Amino acid sequence: MSENNFTATTTVDATPAEAFAAINNVRGWWNETIEGTTGVVGDSYRFEVPGAHRCTMTTTESIPGERLVWHVTDTYISFIADTAEWENTDVVFDIAERDGGTEIRFTHVGLRPADECYEVCANAWGAYITKSLHGLITTGTGDPFRTDSTFETEVLKHGNADLVKPRP
Repeated sequence: MSENNFTATTTVDATPAEAFAAINNVRGWWNETIEGTTGVVGDSYRFEVPGAHRCTMTTTESIPGERLVWHVTDTYISFIADTAEWENTDVVFDIAERDGGTEIRFTHVGLRPADECYEVCANAWGAYITKSLHGLITTGTGDPFRTDSTFETEVLKHGNADLVKPRP
């Protein structure tokens, strides 16, 4: 994978199998309102922050305890000019034992530094992986987009208030 993709890494005191199970619990670390399933090749779910961002993730590779890949389609990001910027990108989780723990290397293949959404998306992905997913694995509690959250609360939570400009 190229360095032109967004990558975040976290290490947890858990087994690769536990990390894999937590990643597939997308409601526990990314978004409580997700509709659909994950984990098995062909599974699909829809992520949405109403009026701001949506996408469909389809599992294209699933090796328990080692790797999970979601292909992104049906994308819409309201606050950038190319509202389909994530279309046909891939979200990859590589899982490996490291120094008595488990390393999760997250890569959004196709989310490039030159993209309009890069900084906002990198801030959000970074927090969801290194804080929310990490917390779900290590404490049992993540910090996903909640059913009572709004786009504005998420923008503030991830430090993106100055980066997101409303589209005319």
